[in-house]
Amino acid sequence: MHRHEASLCPERLDDYIAEENPVRFIDAFVEELALAQLSFQRVKAAATGRPAYSPGDLLKLYIYGYLYRLRSSRRRAQETHRHVALMWLLKKLRPDHKTIATFRRDNLQPLRRVCRVFTLWCKQLDLCSGELVAIDGRKFKAVHAKERHFTHRTRQRLLQQIDERIAAYLQELERGDHEEEHGAPGGARAEHLHAKLEELQQRKLLSEACQGQRRDPGQAQLALTDPDSRAMKLGKGSGTAVCSNVQTAVDAKHKLILACDVTNETSERDWLSPMALQAQAVLERPFEAVADMGYYHGDEVQACLAVGLTPSIARPLTSANQKLGLCSKDACRYERATDTSQCPAGERRTFRCDTVERGRHIRSYATSACTVCALKQACTRSNAGRRMTRWVAAHLLAEMEQRVRSRPEVMKRRKQRVEHPFGTRKRWWDASYFFMRGLEKVQAELSLTVLAYNLRRVRNIVGMPRLMAALGSVACVVGRAALVEVQEALWADRWRARHTKLSLCGRQRGWTA
Repeated sequence: MHRHEASLCPERLDDYIAEENPVRFIDAFVEELALAQLSFQRVKAAATGRPAYSPGDLLKLYIYGYLYRLRSSRRRAQETHRHVALMWLLKKLRPDHKTIATFRRDNLQPLRRVCRVFTLWCKQLDLCSGELVAIDGRKFKAVHAKERHFTHRTRQRLLQQIDERIAAYLQELERGDHEEEHGAPGGARAEHLHAKLEELQQRKLLSEACQGQRRDPGQAQLALTDPDSRAMKLGKGSGTAVCSNVQTAVDAKHKLILACDVTNETSERDWLSPMALQAQAVLERPFEAVADMGYYHGDEVQACLAVGLTPSIARPLTSANQKLGLCSKDACRYERATDTSQCPAGERRTFRCDTVERGRHIRSYATSACTVCALKQACTRSNAGRRMTRWVAAHLLAEMEQRVRSRPEVMKRRKQRVEHPFGTRKRWWDASYFFMRGLEKVQAELSLTVLAYNLRRVRNIVGMPRLMAALGSVACVVGRAALVEVQEALWADRWRARHTKLSLCGRQRGWTA
């Protein structure tokens, strides 16, 4: 058909959308959601004034945008004018970029609930085995330049550099005044120096103002653009960048993401139990939680065991004595029946005292034979002999270590499962950074990305006919999602209270939080 040829019977817009097109599922899925129950704003139009865009239509636009890598509000607005599938999905509505961005800003928590509803629906379709859950984290760059991120050391160094440059410009101005007294022209040069001097003084005022913006005395970093972002090491020689730390829990059956969260902590050692508990709220059954060495923390392992989960984490080698060429704590065998510790020389260290360090109950063991031991030089540098310390629940870590060593294939399986979602987002979707600022907004952005990833996975695994046939069960999942959210909030409050208590114990002993 010629492009200028008139058609007496024009084709319908629906004729351009195939039955396997994902927009048909997006449209049906959003129509099944109880948007008012999910707390979306403007679900019911006001009695007066012109009605706003329906939140359902804007939600469809967001799901479509993250599914097809349209993360910018302006790009989504442009696609409503040119993409046939999006015209069908929105019934030819064309909201501008400001309306699109405002919808996300005003519905941060509802967007996270939609992601949770879809995850629970996937579990209802028997797409999650619930036997093995892999937990891992990655650093995603924030909307922040390194030049606007400060630590105490960088602020001091910047102020020193500014003072040195101001002193140099002042000396040059004095030299110019001296030359001008002897008849040498220097008006334009003096104006340039005055402009540079004023610019440096403004920068100094800004740096000094940053010094007073530290809201938390225990906070060592200050970010001007995104206050919730932090400088983090990217690993593998990639240097340092201002990032947010993304945490995910992935089911091993089809690599579906069960839970996701964002933190500005540079380490993952306190995030094993929060992610495992979020995954348990979805699966409603005990499972084995597998993570890498970065999550190795006795309190987190104990918290998982307390709720019936089985953690499996390889133990990192962090012995300070071993780095110095001395005997490590592993060379001493602890006997739980007699509550004694046997050293490499065969002597038994008996219990002497116990204490609490950073909220943990520690028991100390020693022996008087250390002073005359032949292996003392290879064991300790202390003249009084070596005192062994042991956490009262260290046997839990020993059992976990034995479990990990007996099944090395589980750790390999963890890597194959949990790396897939991160690789898909960072490489294929080119989304190794966030557009939003602030943890709450970044969490909503992450939830939309997780929803798009799970949707694509489920569509490829199940197929469109089965998905469309199962949509009738979406409505009953919404109520379950509300209960999961309440349960996650309770667990988060308990974790936050425990984490704050440990941080305060560290500050009292001179450590930084």
